[in-house]
Amino acid sequence: MSEKIHWADVFAAKVDPEISHRIATGITPSGPIHIGNMREVVTGDLVYKGMRDRGLDVELIYIADDFDPLRKVYPFLPQDYAQYIGRPLCDIPCPCGECENYAEHFLAPFLAALDVMDVHPHVIRASREYRGGSYTREISRVIEKREEIKEILERVSHRALPDTWSPFYPICEDCRRISNAEILAFDPEAHKVRYRCECGHIGEVNYAKGEGKLVWRVDWPMRWAHFGVTVEPFGKDHAAAGGSYDTGKEIAEAIFQYRAPFPVMYEWISLKGRGAMASSTGVAVTINAMLEIVPPDVLRYLIARTKPEKAIDFDPGMGLLSLIDEFDRVAQAGESREYEFSSITGIESVIPFRHMVTVVQIARDEKGVLEILERSGYAIRNREGVLAAAHRARIWIERYAPDFVKFEVQETLPSSALEPDANERYALGVLAARYMALDDWSAERLHNAVYEVGKETNVDPKQIFTAVYLSILGQKRGPRLGWFLEALGRDFVVGRLMEAVNAGTE
Repeated sequence: MSEKIHWADVFAAKVDPEISHRIATGITPSGPIHIGNMREVVTGDLVYKGMRDRGLDVELIYIADDFDPLRKVYPFLPQDYAQYIGRPLCDIPCPCGECENYAEHFLAPFLAALDVMDVHPHVIRASREYRGGSYTREISRVIEKREEIKEILERVSHRALPDTWSPFYPICEDCRRISNAEILAFDPEAHKVRYRCECGHIGEVNYAKGEGKLVWRVDWPMRWAHFGVTVEPFGKDHAAAGGSYDTGKEIAEAIFQYRAPFPVMYEWISLKGRGAMASSTGVAVTINAMLEIVPPDVLRYLIARTKPEKAIDFDPGMGLLSLIDEFDRVAQAGESREYEFSSITGIESVIPFRHMVTVVQIARDEKGVLEILERSGYAIRNREGVLAAAHRARIWIERYAPDFVKFEVQETLPSSALEPDANERYALGVLAARYMALDDWSAERLHNAVYEVGKETNVDPKQIFTAVYLSILGQKRGPRLGWFLEALGRDFVVGRLMEAVNAGTE
């Protein structure tokens, strides 16, 4: 283990080393689970690994809140889902018709992504705990202590609750919604509650069978006590003064005689230029979508390199390229704690992602990709791995690349290549001759040659760069010239430049 101290190690050093620990994370699978959600689970996993490395007895759990109600018809849902608003997610039909229910539709790909990212928590589904009777004793206690809990919530959160407030919401027999109902009677021996629903129905439910659930501010501290949670990461909204952690802390101690877990507060991950990620608003990039573009090591590094209390402004465009470049540098050094926490494959990218972005826009097929890379001096030892990297680059170009990154090599000399004046054409001719004579067809030599020719011909190198791009792409800008020309190969480059020179003299 590296001797450098990482923020996860700092948290690991603050907990009691003499007891067994359980780190809890939890996300409601109400929509596509995005990389903003990922921060909670990966943060928990990093602290878990930091504690494990210190020799502590520790377990990581993930509680899927699939018993939460559907809040509204989200942008990604058809309007007929309005009929399911208020019902538990686990009781709503799957949007694609292939999963067990609505919650599993979003939960399954998320759990698969976690596995790829080397996060392996013990998964607990809230619906199974409620309906299996696991929380029966705690629910009885909560209902009995309703007035005491109400006093804590009002005092700590500084908000008034109605006289009819109840910490238990039954699932109405009639409308089938989780209802903020008036509790008419409570039978702790039979585990039954009689209620009047907001829809007007009067009925009776058995909470030992999961026919209702606790409100969030009570459910959370109940879970701490029930599962023996000692550490938990959570978002800044819960950490606000009078927020759910503050109220939960008092409820845990007063009602369950349990000490609240050590808090690990984290900031949001925002989508650059669009704000905080949220599936409900459509401002999100899913973990699975990112894993189609970058190795899982890079996504772990996104979280590992930043202290939890600092916000992350995620840019899937050029910012993602910079992140990949940064990870490659860290991987090559191989000494940082950030890399130890991030590394899954243990292998840094052999071919820079930026270069691959250029290569796949030049090559017309897989054979072309391999030929270009070999011409650029890369030894192809893992053909399938290289082609997978090429596929990821193509997806990034299609979905996230800004327009200035995209280009197309023209099959014939573009008409725009006729623009250079006599001095620029002369410089292009000198450059073509220089390229023809090079014994080292490398990106650095090709790039530097432009400056050498500019000095020799007294033509501004910027004009030469522009003339080269116009001759090959038909546009004034393009990818970094050295890598670009190296990938195209000597015969094509020299031939096209001479074609431009000769066309300009006709």
